[in-house]
Order: sequence, then structure tokens, then C-alpha cells
Amino acid sequence: MEQMQPKDIERRGLHADSAYQTWQKGEGIPTYHGSYLADLYTAEVAPWARTGQKGAFVNLADQEHDDGWLIEIGPGGKTQVLHHLCESTVYVLQGRGTTSFWQKDGPKQTLEWGPGSVFSPPVNCHYQHFNLDGQQPVRLFTVTNLPMVMNMYRSDDFIFGDGYVFKDRYDSSNDYFSDPGHQLPSGLWQTNFIPDIRSFELEDHSWRGEGDRNMRFKLANNQMECHTSEFPPGLYKKAHRHGVGAHVVILTGVGYSLLWFEGEKPRQVDWKDGSVLSPKEMEYHQHFNTGPTPARYFAMRLGALDHTGAWYTPEELEGISYEDQDPEIHDLYVTECAKHGAQVKKTRPEYAGAR
Repeated sequence: MEQMQPKDIERRGLHADSAYQTWQKGEGIPTYHGSYLADLYTAEVAPWARTGQKGAFVNLADQEHDDGWLIEIGPGGKTQVLHHLCESTVYVLQGRGTTSFWQKDGPKQTLEWGPGSVFSPPVNCHYQHFNLDGQQPVRLFTVTNLPMVMNMYRSDDFIFGDGYVFKDRYDSSNDYFSDPGHQLPSGLWQTNFIPDIRSFELEDHSWRGEGDRNMRFKLANNQMECHTSEFPPGLYKKAHRHGVGAHVVILTGVGYSLLWFEGEKPRQVDWKDGSVLSPKEMEYHQHFNTGPTPARYFAMRLGALDHTGAWYTPEELEGISYEDQDPEIHDLYVTECAKHGAQVKKTRPEYAGAR
């Protein structure tokens, strides 16, 4: 078979940008790649015409399942009116403000939020963010499934301009955002607004690591999901791997994560409040608390299309037990805790190879 030359590959579009990449470049704002961004509070943003404010894209883990929008609203400012056929989950990094929601000519509802708040604009409803502080900017971090939607329809006019009303997603009921929600099986909480994810009560999740606590969330009847997890000082989680697309935002504490593919040496990324990381497809990752206080993170990701929430398979979630991990992992943790003056509470595992 004749081998195609580079010019033939280019002509046939095999190396062409995806529809999402083409759209993104046309937005004219910074884009962050890789597996990790050190600080969402200080990351560079630029004027973004679509929002009427400043913004940047956070495209981590070499994937186009979902993406992150970092939006900064100037003091006393407001965004343009937005609506789109992709789902989105909004985490308030800093500042206080409101968001108004409405369906076409329907009544408006206004939600007031502050640092740590989480909500999701119902799909394709109209919404607008307002900064209530006349002195300081607001920063929002929004994870969306736009890459998949854009690559499917390949039309930003359709995705951002279609007027279809999803009444099953948003009916403007008076308690849509005020209802505190309720718990479903398997550690899942269904709600449309979380006032402060940093203080939400969590459940025991120790199968993922000693002292680990967790809660999963479903917002606005979305396919997308999110969860928050907290683990005590002096302890660390078990390593595991799964499908791509989880944007892990650090809410409290200091520490680091190890990222590696099977057969590779782990690479270390240090984190603090405002850091975000995203493991690649089936890349092992393990989280370590090296500070004097509990460490909590918030992960925004895709969910199951059948609404079971079973986005991960049992084999993926099984991960690596403490006893089967590389002994150097625990040794590194002891060293890192010493740097921060933290006491190690995790006992050295009884490694399987040493029995």
C-alpha cells in the first residue's frame, strides 16, 4: 500500500483541528494545557467578547470530553447574557454576586452566591452573572461538556443560538434553587445549588483511603456530575485510575498528587487552594495531604449517560492498595510532610513483596 505523504494527510484533514479547537482559537483568550494549573486565582485572563468580561480556557489531560472556563468579572460588572446547548457546572472561586436565569420570555429567577458556591445553569436557559462587589473582581471556574457537543454539531451558531426550551430541565419553580436537595443511594446528593462546597457534610469513604470522606452531586438534571472529597492531615489516598475528564479543584489544604502510567516513574505536582489537576485517560493518580489541616477537593466530570452514575468500572476504581504500592511512595510522603512540619499519621504499609 502506498504511504501517504504529509501533504496528503493535511489535505485530507487527518491532522486538521477539531471543530472545538477551531472554535476555541477563534475566541481569542489564553488556553492552559497539560495536566495541572497551579493557581486559578492568579492565572492570566484576557478580554472575552462572548462573555463581555475576561476569561481563559483550561484544557487539561489531552482530551476533548470536557473543558474549563475561567471567567473574571470586573468590580461591579456583569457578563453578557449567555445560553448554550452544553451543560456546565460553576464553582465560585472568589467574590460575591448573583446569577439571573430565565427561559425566553419567562420570569427571571435570581440566585445569590459567594466563595465556594456551586450551581449549574439549566441547559440552554438564558443566564447572566453579576458581580456585587464594586471593589474586587469575581472569579468563576466552569466545567462544560462543550468539546463533545461542538465536535458533534460543528456549529457554534446552533449551540449558542438555538432557542429550544428544555422544560424538563428548568421549569422556573419557586424552589428550584432554594430547595436544599435530598440524598439518593450510593452517596449521591441531588440539588440545584450548593451554598458552600467547602463546608458541605460528607460521608465515610474509607475504602478510598484512611479517614477519607466523600459526597457525589447531581445538579440541574445534568448528565455531568461532580463530587467532593476530604482527607485528614497526615494521611493520603490510595492510587487509582479511570476515564479522562475529571477536573480536580483544590478547595482547602496543601499537598501534592502523583501522576503516572503503568511502568512509568510517578511525577509530582504540588497543590494548594485554587490549584486544578486532571489525570489523563487511565493514568494512575494518588493524592497526599502534607499540611496541618484537612485537605478537600472538588472534582467536576462527565457522568453516566443512563443516569446510574456508574461512569467508572469496578476494575478502574479498585486501584492499588497501600500494600501493593511502590515503597518509595510512602518514603516520599514522610519527606514531604517533614518539609511542611506536618505529622505523619499513616503507618508504613506492610508491603506485599516483603511478606
